[in-house]
Amino acid sequence: MCTAISFKTKDHYFGRTLDLDYHYNESVVITPRNYPFSFRNGREIKNHLAIIGIATVIDDYPLYYEATNEKGLSIAGLNFPHNAHYFPVSDNKENLAPFELIPWMLGQFTSVDEVKENLNKINIADINFNKSFKNSPLHWIVADRDKSITVECVEEGLKIYDNPLGVLTNNPPFDLQLKIYESTIGTLGKEESDPKINSKGLDAFGLPGDLSSPSRFAKVAFAKEKSVCCETEEESVTQFFHILGTVNTPRGFIKDDYMTVYTSCCNTDKGIYYYTTYGNSQISAVDMNKESLDSDNLISYPLVTEQQINRMN
Repeated sequence: MCTAISFKTKDHYFGRTLDLDYHYNESVVITPRNYPFSFRNGREIKNHLAIIGIATVIDDYPLYYEATNEKGLSIAGLNFPHNAHYFPVSDNKENLAPFELIPWMLGQFTSVDEVKENLNKINIADINFNKSFKNSPLHWIVADRDKSITVECVEEGLKIYDNPLGVLTNNPPFDLQLKIYESTIGTLGKEESDPKINSKGLDAFGLPGDLSSPSRFAKVAFAKEKSVCCETEEESVTQFFHILGTVNTPRGFIKDDYMTVYTSCCNTDKGIYYYTTYGNSQISAVDMNKESLDSDNLISYPLVTEQQINRMN
């Protein structure tokens, strides 16, 4: 259960919720330009664009959940069970493990158009990180300040969809998500004429209230489309968190102890990474440009998970 959006006021913002019932010691991780990425196909990239995002670091390797590079290109991987399909190693294309897609993409490309031009050159191969970390079934939203696409690797092959809404949740596949969304939005605001039930909020009358993937897609897309926001950094970031707040998962609301582990929001123009966690609703921020981006060592900031309260007396 996750939801990701691309959102623009004066600057462009990209982020997501991560909804799980477990933790992998996630951190805000900056990968500087000279950190060497070694790919399972034998290729090594010793110099690349700097990257910031939330990741689990295993054996000094950043397993990014979502990230943005210094040019503002962003990507998030969301759970896509029963639909994601990774292929055997191919002799005809560049083979990438699913966890390598983010560094491959963000390390060298600066726009969605560049990504689309190069995706047909790769094969997303069923190569695990190690014996303990198997591949997660994922699909991805990729965005810059002007465009968004959805990338899905399914049994029929690699599919690329233009994503005009800049929203992604989980199942079903993206083309079906859009159809469900369009049918849902077409019923909104059809309130009864009885004055006894007329009240503020009926513009969203009929909007789903559950936390299934299609419902979260509809709620976030609707909230984003109707958003009223000034263009200052503080107001834009605040609005971003409110939009994603429409699909936050309180602990106990869903069985198996699912909850919104964190919510992220990156100003992709400035390279500032904001986040909240389930235990800490205060917004924390990490600015990649305040670090040495020419380093060859990962820079990591553990997530703040204990509540920060502004006690006024």
